[in-house]
Amino acid sequence: MECSRGERLAITLAKETINRSTNRSTTGKLEVDIFELLRDSEYEMGETMCQIMSKGVVAVLGPSASPASNSIISNICGEKEVPYVKVAPEDILKVQFPRFTTLDMRPTNTDISLAVAGLLTFFNSTTSCLICAQADCLLNLEQLLRQFLISKETLSVRMLDDSNDPTPLLKEIRDDKTATIIVDANATMSHIILERASELGMLSVYYTYIFTSLEFSLLRLDDVVEQQVNIVGFSVFNQTHPFFQDFVLSLNRSWQENCDHAPFAGTPLSSALLFDAVYAVVAAVQELNRSQNVGATQLSCKSSKIWEHGTSLMNYLRMVELEGLTGHIEFNSKGQRSNYVLRIMQNSKDGLRQIGLWHSEGGLSMERKLPSINVTDTLFNTTLTITTILENPYVMLRPNHQELEGNDRYEGFCVDMLKELADILKFKYRIRLVGDGLYGVPGANGSWTGMVGELISRKADLAVAGLTITAEREKVIDFSKPYMTLGISIMYRVHLGRRPGYFSFLDPFSPGVWLFMLLAYLAVSCVLFLVARLTPYEWYNPHPCLKGRCNLLINQYSLGNSFWFPVGGFMQQGSTIAPRALSTRCVSGVCKNITSFHPNRALSPISIHTHPFSHPPRHPLKTLQCLLLSGGPSH
Repeated sequence: MECSRGERLAITLAKETINRSTNRSTTGKLEVDIFELLRDSEYEMGETMCQIMSKGVVAVLGPSASPASNSIISNICGEKEVPYVKVAPEDILKVQFPRFTTLDMRPTNTDISLAVAGLLTFFNSTTSCLICAQADCLLNLEQLLRQFLISKETLSVRMLDDSNDPTPLLKEIRDDKTATIIVDANATMSHIILERASELGMLSVYYTYIFTSLEFSLLRLDDVVEQQVNIVGFSVFNQTHPFFQDFVLSLNRSWQENCDHAPFAGTPLSSALLFDAVYAVVAAVQELNRSQNVGATQLSCKSSKIWEHGTSLMNYLRMVELEGLTGHIEFNSKGQRSNYVLRIMQNSKDGLRQIGLWHSEGGLSMERKLPSINVTDTLFNTTLTITTILENPYVMLRPNHQELEGNDRYEGFCVDMLKELADILKFKYRIRLVGDGLYGVPGANGSWTGMVGELISRKADLAVAGLTITAEREKVIDFSKPYMTLGISIMYRVHLGRRPGYFSFLDPFSPGVWLFMLLAYLAVSCVLFLVARLTPYEWYNPHPCLKGRCNLLINQYSLGNSFWFPVGGFMQQGSTIAPRALSTRCVSGVCKNITSFHPNRALSPISIHTHPFSHPPRHPLKTLQCLLLSGGPSH
């Protein structure tokens, strides 16, 4: 046998097992003809299918990986009404009306997208990144992309270039501070991505990797088993199946005999699917054979003759329910797998372990104990990078620090606390002073400086210092509970006033308010002057009884009087000028309302500014007991 993925061996094992367990005198004997394509050619596939039909078959299985041949097989089987059980991945270009004779053994891309979306929701990942090894990744995970379009979460998509080097791509993800990475690639490329991620320090507790390939069990995780990274994938294998262990041993034995140059990676999904496909076809034929005598008919591609039992067999195939190597086998009306489970697998020191299930009907169901992880186990034999700052008495340099190296150069309360924690939790640490010598403040572009910035950029795992807990810092990093309290630094604080200046009366309002009040004063005065000039009722004769001055008219609202009238109202002293016309009375009324409000508002707090020591403290505190009895500190 040649070195391959074991498809031929899987079909042979299924045939031998079925022939041993069935009664040949009543049910007949199972025969399987295997055709191998040397290249993925539609013309060659068409010629091969015509040869298959001429021999007479009850079903066509496969191929495992031949995208150009799937449509040819489906069309020919549809024309001849011969069942076609497909184990290849789902076609990229979906047919609006698929052939009735086609059955898909693999889970659909829509189900995989929903399973990935369920994991993202479970891990509470608001920002994720999708790494695509091939261009058809976006079409395969179309349902996942649609869910992100209607949600508040963010998903960035990055495509591998022709060099297939994921290093630049992973650097961009690291700089974007994306912690959840979805990988859509085969087992070989997925292992390369993990190797490059390990070189960049991206295999740590800060990252979560979700692999969409159903051959997650073939991924070699020996290099990352000791690293505390969360790697999650999917599997459809039913390891409780009675024949599963024998199936794996047979594949392993065959691999060792024909592939001595490489170790056995694991059970390929295509081999298990072909094994289950043979059992599904045999189960349907046995059920159909109870009502009618089923026999293969030789068909020709040049004639329009069809197989008379094809439609009946397809109906029975859609009613098949059995437990196979890939779990529960059942099909819906579209010929797709239904009522099955995807097992959620996670890496661990003991290999892959199951942490949950995704059911095609019920959705995601995770174990309750997850993600409660023993902190002692996660920190065991792990080296943490500690960022700190020199501050007495927390972290200090020893007098002879120039003669020492590493953590021995430092002393202080934080250093002693780290030693005790390391002895209890069995972890190692490396103390490193913060580069810019700052605690951490936000910048204009949203970045942080100091120790907070190093924690956000993951240059450090832990910051140990006298770091003040603020609301802004709590939004970006997590704080431990305060481990030290220094008591009451201020028991009572008396307000220290200042002596009033010459312009203290301007303190109640800001300069902007005073400026607008000045503009309002000028505007009211000018409007009053213009209105008084325009109305005829403001023009009068001061001496109507004097002869020779009957035509003498004056206006009391001169420019000076117009500016003086609002001042009198503002000072609440009134004015000897009384408006005569209705228009001027309206303007003066508006002016009175404004000037009656602002002086009261401005003069009321002046006493507070000018007499800061007029009210002594009513409850002076002398001891800590007095502070507790008074209701606690207020600052």
